[in-house]
Amino acid sequence: MATLLETLAAPAKRPAVVADCERLIDEEVASKGGLTGFAIKAAYKMVKGFKPGFVHNVADGMLDDFCRNLQPLIDEARAQNRPIKTFFDGQRGRVADALLAATDARAQRSRLAAIKAAYEKLRGTAKKQVEEAVPRLGALVERHTG
Repeated sequence: MATLLETLAAPAKRPAVVADCERLIDEEVASKGGLTGFAIKAAYKMVKGFKPGFVHNVADGMLDDFCRNLQPLIDEARAQNRPIKTFFDGQRGRVADALLAATDARAQRSRLAAIKAAYEKLRGTAKKQVEEAVPRLGALVERHTG
């Protein structure tokens, strides 16, 4: 069976997957409320204004790392013959940890001080925020692997 990377990053599929990832991020940010939501929205607006296309480029640039980090969870879901979305919903913490391991590594390598500072400022609440995005992510992965 094909790996998540082989499936989602295939040249014919990658543009649609990246566009869906960008849409997922936009929807997640828009859904945030309260003080944390305000901070997330402000940081996101700053990042999007900093460099047009930045979010798209990051989604495209991170896709391979996300796929590699999520592969053990995909394998586990398949071994249990469970739908990815259902499995991910029950493993939100593990899914978030897999994604954040990739973003943490990328942030450490970034040469853009403003981006690094914004990431570090929000990193403390990131796991909770990413866990909230897992249902959308599971649906996205299922849609593109089904």
